[in-house]
Amino acid sequence: MIHSVNPYNNEIIKSYQEISDIELQNTLERMQLEFENWKTQPFSFRSSLMKKAAEVLRKKKEEYSKLMTLEMGKPIAQSRAEIDKCAWVCDYYADNAEKFLADEIVQTDATKSFVTYQPLGVVLAVMPWNFPFWQVFRFAAPTLMAGNVGILKHASNVSGCSIAIEEVFSEAGFPEFVFKSVILSSSRVKDLISNPIVQAVSLTGSVPAGKSVASVAGSHIKKTVLELGGSDPYVVLEDADLSEAVQTCVNSRLINGGQSCIAAKRFIAVKEVYDKFTEMYVDFMKQKKMGDPFDESNDIGPQASVKLRDELHEQVLRSFNAGSKILLGGFIPDMKGAFYPPTVLSDVKPGMAAFDEELFGPVAAIIKAEDEDDAIRLANQTVFGLGAAVFTKDLKRGEKIAKEKLNAGSCFVNQFVRSDPRLPFGGIKESGYGRELSVFGIREFVNIKTVSIK
Repeated sequence: MIHSVNPYNNEIIKSYQEISDIELQNTLERMQLEFENWKTQPFSFRSSLMKKAAEVLRKKKEEYSKLMTLEMGKPIAQSRAEIDKCAWVCDYYADNAEKFLADEIVQTDATKSFVTYQPLGVVLAVMPWNFPFWQVFRFAAPTLMAGNVGILKHASNVSGCSIAIEEVFSEAGFPEFVFKSVILSSSRVKDLISNPIVQAVSLTGSVPAGKSVASVAGSHIKKTVLELGGSDPYVVLEDADLSEAVQTCVNSRLINGGQSCIAAKRFIAVKEVYDKFTEMYVDFMKQKKMGDPFDESNDIGPQASVKLRDELHEQVLRSFNAGSKILLGGFIPDMKGAFYPPTVLSDVKPGMAAFDEELFGPVAAIIKAEDEDDAIRLANQTVFGLGAAVFTKDLKRGEKIAKEKLNAGSCFVNQFVRSDPRLPFGGIKESGYGRELSVFGIREFVNIKTVSIK
């Protein structure tokens, strides 16, 4: 059995029976049959259903938000915002998929030559618990609109959300086997990827999970898109608006309880403003309230599980023992549930866990840099490359740094890193490869076919 556990009180919400091998094979075969029909449907038909999916999400926003908060501890206001964003991505691809995948004429020596985009078939999504709806919909909306069918293997602790997402597509009128959620343990993912019916895989998760999935998919020559971890650096220069920078940095660090691949994690301030930035940062973090995620006055709820909370605390202790200072938090509170308080570490340096590793929780690592060049060097001194930001009043300076100097898939100036359906999203180095969202995302799981006629 697979259990969904409420991280607020450590009580089992519900237990789920895994799908059997026979049932899974039957599901895949039915999906392959449905794909042959689904890929022939006009964009207008697919679009009408995707618009209805957005309507279902908005109609049931409160129900789905409460389910998310119950299963993984996300503050309820953030759960509602997540459902709104899912509806947005459905509408976005309903409105733009046909344009993004239209044939493109290319002038050659042939009478006619063009590029056309055709769906691949059954695409597997292996998704994480931290954004239980958004991670799935940013995969599903473009994938289904392109004419593929999707099978979801969600994180075990959000199995209720997994089932609810299938319900969204069903209620919207999608054929039954265009999108299916399957409950199975991680140990069975390898066999699912290896199944000849599965044509490609999208994974959002940890670096070890990405390496495992890529290895299996690669051995079967199957396309993968990987969105993995991050240790996003935020560079604060001497001419930054410190009040604005601190608020943005703190809020970014605490989004989703700090459990986000693109949450700010390392704050690199040049020496001229390091002390003031650190003081203001600690003061603003002190104002953030931790508690029941259903209480809208609280800023952060519990971590997703006690195990994950304890792993985070161990990283904090290792950083402290290596020489960093704990300016705020840094302890396991005496309360039920997987809680960890807003924590600030200063004097963080390369070689410490808080610098080198991804801290998946409300822990900020503040780092001193000598100047701009040193700050950029420290920012790029990481195995990750998902997001980065720079704070400066000189917008031309900020643009040059974001465009040319910071090594990441998304670089922002005077704002926190976030995903947007209109912009490509993904990383480099150990943060993964491939892109989701925008025109680039919908073209990941299609055959980009050349046709030449003479």
